[in-house]
Amino acid sequence: MAKQEANKKQEGKAQDAEKKSAPSVAPKNYTPRLKAKYNSEIVSNLQKEFGFKSPMRVPRLKKIALNQGVGDAVSDRKVIESALTEMATITGQKPMATLSKKDISNFKVRKGVAIGVKVTLRSNNMYEFLDRFISTALPRIRDFKGISKKGFDGRGNYTLGITEQIIFPEINIDRVNKVRGMDITFVTSARTNNEAMSLLKEFGMPFKKEEDENKGGKSDMMNFGSVAKRDTKETKK
Repeated sequence: MAKQEANKKQEGKAQDAEKKSAPSVAPKNYTPRLKAKYNSEIVSNLQKEFGFKSPMRVPRLKKIALNQGVGDAVSDRKVIESALTEMATITGQKPMATLSKKDISNFKVRKGVAIGVKVTLRSNNMYEFLDRFISTALPRIRDFKGISKKGFDGRGNYTLGITEQIIFPEINIDRVNKVRGMDITFVTSARTNNEAMSLLKEFGMPFKKEEDENKGGKSDMMNFGSVAKRDTKETKK
């Protein structure tokens, strides 16, 4: 009897230790901050801006898709494993590897080989990732002046390219084997680019001002023109 009581006490202590060490789970009635903001503020603001008669016509965010190409995985399989773990830590959701569809001899790629990583976020995970992306990840970009307005496809979807995955605070820089970029696509129910842009602006997406984009375009054109003039002078000589 004494042994049984001692075993029960040990089991109870072990269960208490497991409960303390286990990660905290969000309550059932928990709603992300941006989701609550959409229901309370964004719907009414967009309805007034575009003159929608019904709140059901207001565009909403459907899903966020993250895609990362890993070309080094052809020669080293450990690279795809590290990419999967990094994507899982960034999004909080298990990603899947994308496989090549055909053989390409020039790139030494065979059919069915893992060459990338992708994950699709919906519901609460989508809003939580968007909140962390806007508030913590984007400000960590070097010389950040806003995101471009040229990523809309005309059907209400916006695609953004990131050159470094280390902008996410969840990634430990000391454990990163190689700096890689990724594409992030925001899929909305908007019918036009203006509706999608207004929706993302209401969420807090910092788009570039028209002045900054025009300055960048002019400087690029000037650099290109100067290079072209140099080439023509050299050919004449």
